Amino acid sequence: MPYIGNQPAPQNVGSDAITDGSIVNADINASAAIDISKLNGVTATATELNYNDITTLGTVEASKVVTADANGDVTFPDNDKAVFGTGSDFEIYHDGVTNNSYIAETGIGDLVLQGTNIRLQTTSGDYYVRAYNGGAVNLYHNNAVKFETTSVGADVTGELIADSYNETYAAVTSSSNATTVNCEAGNAFSHTLTENTTFTFSNPPASGTAYSFSIEIIQDASASGYTVTWPSSVDWPSATAPTLTATASAKDVFVFTTRDGGTNWYGFTAGQALG
Repeated sequence: MPYIGNQPAPQNVGSDAITDGSIVNADINASAAIDISKLNGVTATATELNYNDITTLGTVEASKVVTADANGDVTFPDNDKAVFGTGSDFEIYHDGVTNNSYIAETGIGDLVLQGTNIRLQTTSGDYYVRAYNGGAVNLYHNNAVKFETTSVGADVTGELIADSYNETYAAVTSSSNATTVNCEAGNAFSHTLTENTTFTFSNPPASGTAYSFSIEIIQDASASGYTVTWPSSVDWPSATAPTLTATASAKDVFVFTTRDGGTNWYGFTAGQALG
């Protein structure tokens, strides 16, 4: 029923009188001041940190010297860090002593950079590294590409100086009297004969790139005298293919080279009847 009589005067509610329930924005006068020490444990609705938030933080807690301007730029002093993660595992900061800037993953995980394409460059726009989604990764020297990954390996522009150089070796086998040497698999091959076989050289580099490989042909231990038929594209000295050594476990080594994508191969005997 309606209240009868004079309305009671408004009363201030002390903090000891608030024991449960919820306080919403409408319950707090716009001019009311709430001490920040009373906000411990308060869970705020997720929102973006804005200029007013940073400015208020600097006013409420004098030791916090992080500032923001009206353009939205947030400033951290030297050696003050933006720290992320429950274990403070990720940090972004500037070292005022060495004048270096750091993006640091200090935990046990990886630092993962994700993007459709990724590039590292100078402030003037010259490239250090460019990585393309599903494509090449390029390394630059003085803004010029020197190393580029390709679908079949890598392409080096300029001189390659290595302390040590090694070639990949692979053994090839025959099936149904056919043997394939995959040029992308290495530069040194061997084949132990188990039957008469016809060779195919597959996947040579494109025309204009030179490629050479060696192959060691090994007769079986029973001295069966198996024979080899080379591709018709092979040109031998005096147009005559060599005859294999037929004795047990004999080794013959041949070298082949092309520079026109395998249209023509030049074949040479490196050594026969080797032990």
